[in-house]
Amino acid sequence: MNSNIRRSPLFYVGDKYKIMDQLINLFPKKINNFYEPFVGGGTVFLNINAIKYYLNDIDKNFINIHKFLIRSSRNSGKFFKSVEGIIYKYNLSRSYKEDIVSDALKKRWKKTYYARFNKKGFGRLRKCVNKNKKKDPLILYILLIYGFNRMLRFNDDGKFNLPVGNVDFNKNVINALDNYFDAVKDKKIILTSKDFRAFFLEKKYYKNDFIYFDPPYLITASEYNKYWDEKSESDLLNLISRLDKRGAKFALSNVTHYNGNKNDLLINWMKKYKVHEIKSNYINYHNNKEKKIREVLIANY
Repeated sequence: MNSNIRRSPLFYVGDKYKIMDQLINLFPKKINNFYEPFVGGGTVFLNINAIKYYLNDIDKNFINIHKFLIRSSRNSGKFFKSVEGIIYKYNLSRSYKEDIVSDALKKRWKKTYYARFNKKGFGRLRKCVNKNKKKDPLILYILLIYGFNRMLRFNDDGKFNLPVGNVDFNKNVINALDNYFDAVKDKKIILTSKDFRAFFLEKKYYKNDFIYFDPPYLITASEYNKYWDEKSESDLLNLISRLDKRGAKFALSNVTHYNGNKNDLLINWMKKYKVHEIKSNYINYHNNKEKKIREVLIANY
């Protein structure tokens, strides 16, 4: 792993941090406008040097967190003070500063003591965010850090319903936040929350512009893939083909095979482009075994 790779402080499921050094070597060396319609946690754009960034995700909460963090980059001291105020108020673990989990709890629950310690405070904080229709991005961010698998999930009534995770606000989180603030504070970034089809309406592309696609994967079982179907996949591939004909430079991350499943739609479509094999080592949250997966980067340059 390249030590210069920045990791998003959102620690998003499907994050490209572990393969970012491979992707960078395959990306164009010079980028003017960078487009990312499925920005997610943002690890990719954090490691891209461009003149201007057009970032999008259909999940408005993630976009609002990004907007909040970008604003906070101008006064990181105020941000960390606000974070610390909430962590202390709800008595959440904070190993970046001090270890407040008792030895007795660690001994009794050797592998899950953070979840046991934070459960009560996390529940109170979850109730706090669910009282208001307008979601405070600071509280959402803290819920994400302490939540199960570091996700954001809401029920049909718009209530945050994720349980506490066995995680902590540690030095890795602080380092990721510092790197994020350093990366974004002087950059021209435009953030939107649209369906990917709407994102590309009326856009023009010029030499040295670059579009990176990291959509939900059709044949995987992640939480954020559940609304992605064959029509979504087909629409995306057709859209990319149209962009290619217009001269836009693109790269698409995806998987062709996953634990016995294969994406024939993608396999047939990608034959007309360059296909790079990506070595990935994603771990299954439930059994900690490596998944049988063929990950690729498909590009037209």
